[in-house]
Amino acid sequence: MNLSSALTQIKEEIKGHALSCGLDFFETIFEVIDYAQINEVASYGGFPTRYPHWRFGMEYEELSKGYAYGLQKIYEMVINNDPCYAYLMESNNLVDQKIVMGHVYAHCDFFKNNIYFSSTNRKMIDEMANHGMRMRNYVEQYGEEDVERFIDCCLSLENLIDVHSPFQERKRRREDQEIEEEEPPKTVQKIRSKEYMDRFINPQEFMDAQKRKLEEEKQRERMFPEHPERDILLFMIEHAPMEKWQRNILSMIREESYYFSPQAQTKIMNEGWATYWHSKIMTEKALKDSELIDYADHHSGTLAVRPGHINPYKLGVELFRDIEERWNKGKFGKDYDECDDYLAKKNWNQNLGRGREKIFEVRRIYNDINFIDTFLTKEFCEDHKLFTFKYNEETKRYEIDDRDFKKIKQKLLFSLTNMGNPIILVEDGNHGNRGDLLLNHQHEGVDLRIDYAKDTLKNLFQIWRRPVHIHTTVEGRKKRLSFTGQEHLEKDI
Repeated sequence: MNLSSALTQIKEEIKGHALSCGLDFFETIFEVIDYAQINEVASYGGFPTRYPHWRFGMEYEELSKGYAYGLQKIYEMVINNDPCYAYLMESNNLVDQKIVMGHVYAHCDFFKNNIYFSSTNRKMIDEMANHGMRMRNYVEQYGEEDVERFIDCCLSLENLIDVHSPFQERKRRREDQEIEEEEPPKTVQKIRSKEYMDRFINPQEFMDAQKRKLEEEKQRERMFPEHPERDILLFMIEHAPMEKWQRNILSMIREESYYFSPQAQTKIMNEGWATYWHSKIMTEKALKDSELIDYADHHSGTLAVRPGHINPYKLGVELFRDIEERWNKGKFGKDYDECDDYLAKKNWNQNLGRGREKIFEVRRIYNDINFIDTFLTKEFCEDHKLFTFKYNEETKRYEIDDRDFKKIKQKLLFSLTNMGNPIILVEDGNHGNRGDLLLNHQHEGVDLRIDYAKDTLKNLFQIWRRPVHIHTTVEGRKKRLSFTGQEHLEKDI
């Protein structure tokens, strides 16, 4: 539905305020839809032309019931695209629409300027429609049951990507490299010596060790892959024995996974940035006296914190405000960090006025991990009463575990590393010289859930068509989990 004259006027007003604040965004197209339509769009990840799948229907049912029971409500959706598309809820009052539009323009600014979105497809709406058409063609050619079963398998593996790969120059595959002249085989080189001293300078033990070293180097050169591969989906696309249509489906799902990954990597920053600017625009520029109560009610709901949960809107906006205040007052640098006087640090103010410049710089070059790592300070944790918690088996409830700043920060960073997913790499695509697939779980904060790991191995087997193994650590013991195609195996290593 097109915007009414009243909404068009509000849009132009909020757009002018956003531009005057220094926000820089793609052209933004707003559409008004009802609750059923916005739930449908949300269930497809914002792309109504996406391929059909039962998972999207399940998410639609969940969203619809949440709205019907008053448990949740989607006020807006905005799509990272050029132009950006934003959907407004038809039932929102005009104050809510003002807030939402300010929020949307800040999101669009973040999409356009944050470096982690720089490699995303800015025409993804068209690409999603293309994916949907190709998936439907495969359904007609190969049957709905086979195609859906394969999509199920691929979607269960969609997070097995390397989120850093868009910023790395990937090595060319061997078959793509130019053919070079074959080098003569390497031989063990003796240390030069007199003939009568040779057995002392080059003893047999030394020569045997050098031969073993050469053999190990040759073995490494024959390894497949040569180095551990974190982008498991790409490895499967290039090497798994799939039919062409299956390879194409896995490629499409991988492409969509990379499109959505920056949103997961910057959730706290993105929502904090949008909340910062919608509150700034409303309170300083757009809010009328008669709208104050409605605005306060909506905004307080956005920043509300539930026990046991991190509200990315709240944490993000408070950190941006803290950064702005610190750089305005000069609360950074060697002198400030080394000051031991509590009152002096509390009242520190050099009137630098660099806060606005700093938050725009942060918006451009950080993601959630280095945002938290760099700007979450001990003073911030104390001011906002942050703590870690854990489940108490005796009382059967969650309780405060620790208020130590380092532990709070560490737990937050662990939860954000690799978007909260375990880090898994391909170690060997021809394990045991039998064509088995060997994976390795790197322990950097996130442990494997054994039930999830077993399902993942089973689904990888469906694509690789040979036994799949993973090395991990369970309760301090190194384990090897396997799926042979018939059964799950587990043993110590």
